[in-house]
Amino acid sequence: MRGILVDWVIEVHLRFKLLPETLFLTVNLIDRYCEKQQVHRTRLQLVAVAAMLIASKYEEIYAPMVRDFVYITDNAYSREEILEMESRMLTDFQFDLTNPTSYRFLERFGQVCETPKEMWYLAQYLIELPLIEQRMLSYTPSNIAASALYLARKILMRKDGNWTAELQKHTGYTEEQLRSCAKDMCILITCIEKCSL
Repeated sequence: MRGILVDWVIEVHLRFKLLPETLFLTVNLIDRYCEKQQVHRTRLQLVAVAAMLIASKYEEIYAPMVRDFVYITDNAYSREEILEMESRMLTDFQFDLTNPTSYRFLERFGQVCETPKEMWYLAQYLIELPLIEQRMLSYTPSNIAASALYLARKILMRKDGNWTAELQKHTGYTEEQLRSCAKDMCILITCIEKCSL
């Protein structure tokens, strides 16, 4: 159910043309809320819409209106229900929304290590793949970002793609610590054509 929900969130994100930061924060908020509260499957979409509304207000200059979210759910939820869920989520989070995502870590790692654009785009794609896959929740956002950069270097640079001391210093991860997550990312890449999401 989580995979289907996140897949739908990605479609809504694309339709509204929101920033990548909004997508990552939305998924983070959904996971955090579902970890704290037991959510019936009929209310999962409501949680997702409220999370995207919160993330949009946090990250975007012009956030979508509540009526846009009512429309995107085919009027499954009213304006009041969405605002009530938003309020409930914010209360549960104690208004603590600042949570580093793998996108923010990748931005930082890319900047300090002067990552070429092609490598940055590949690493960005690699951190988007774990959004849908529940087993990737066992890795920290920083580990996912560093592993994506590690894997992008291996793919694009071939022999010269080794993990340097500078990369280790800035990310805080050794090559050995990244291998497990990078291996799981490789599995995601090879299975992507068979995936229905």
